[in-house]
Amino acid sequence: MTRLSYAFFDTSLGLCAIVWDARGIAGTQLPESGRGAAVRRLQRRFPDAHYSPPTPAIGAAMARIEAALAGAEDDFDDLALDWRRVSAFERAVYLEARAIPRGRTATYGTLAERLGDPGQARAVGQALGRNPWPIVVPCHRITAADGGMGGFSAPGGRATKLKLLEIEGALGAESLPLFAPTRS
Repeated sequence: MTRLSYAFFDTSLGLCAIVWDARGIAGTQLPESGRGAAVRRLQRRFPDAHYSPPTPAIGAAMARIEAALAGAEDDFDDLALDWRRVSAFERAVYLEARAIPRGRTATYGTLAERLGDPGQARAVGQALGRNPWPIVVPCHRITAADGGMGGFSAPGGRATKLKLLEIEGALGAESLPLFAPTRS
């Protein structure tokens, strides 16, 4: 594998991070309670990553994430992600999550149905809990079948999920079936 690099950047929610290598973005990180906690989490997730000044492409991605967290619309579909650290199932889940439009939500069961196995809602939730690219892969848009928030493994838990949905104008949005074609 190529060398992993990281950089931190400020957003309206706090200090975020991005991790990349020559193949693309290996991960993103939502804010922690402080800089020390952010550094520790990043080191746990990517122990081999080293600080580097962002490349122009990574700098542009950081600016876009910052803008999205301030309310700008962006689907991030053109960002190069380094998929080597995720399973084929996780990749399928993340691609389906990326198909959910900004301002909308879908249930874990809906994603499982889209993947061809409605009984896999729990596995979908577990995969989303391991999402290495929060915001870029909008796992916050997935909710429980009963309309509840479901879990959220990012720092701040459900409060962060609610804040992200509020930024996107999705609070109160109904779960919608996904009609977008599966991406590959």
